[in-house]
Amino acid sequence: MSFPDIYRVVTGHDEQGNAIILENGPLNTVMDLEAVPGTRFHEVWNTSETPAHITYTQEDPTLGPVVLPPMQSGTRIRFVDVPPDTEEFLTQGKDKMKAMFSTVGDEGASTVKEDSPHPLMHRTESVDYGIVIEGELTLIVDKDEAILKPGSVVVQRGTNHAWANRSGKMCRVLFILVGGQYDECLAESLSQ
Repeated sequence: MSFPDIYRVVTGHDEQGNAIILENGPLNTVMDLEAVPGTRFHEVWNTSETPAHITYTQEDPTLGPVVLPPMQSGTRIRFVDVPPDTEEFLTQGKDKMKAMFSTVGDEGASTVKEDSPHPLMHRTESVDYGIVIEGELTLIVDKDEAILKPGSVVVQRGTNHAWANRSGKMCRVLFILVGGQYDECLAESLSQ
């Protein structure tokens, strides 16, 4: 099963301050993750600061290398297509995860260990809103799991987690990531 392409409309202003459409078409940055065949990132937009700097026009901030987390004071929005887990990935995937996360600019995000519940275990210092658009996904955290179906929304608050697709069909999820910072006490306990 393949999903339709993602299209975006980006607005801006002309020199008189009137609202205009700057872009109306397919995304400029779509990336397949080789370490997890079938996984595709669709980069929609990102900001590097809050409040976001709004100008008349803006170059596409998704051009350049794909980076997993947002800037500490920024945001990132992307769709992710998640393929069904394969037996090969579940048994051999953990050895590829540091390199895979490195390809998306965050090698340190991988937290997978020999006894991890899933090879994709990772953590980012961000608040991520994950909205299942189509298909089914299982959110795995250190001590629990939740099955997600279309319309399910996850508020992922800097926790160690993985996304497992046990459904046998592709899943599309929309992620909106907001840069965050761990509370001092929490950061201390995570470093132990």
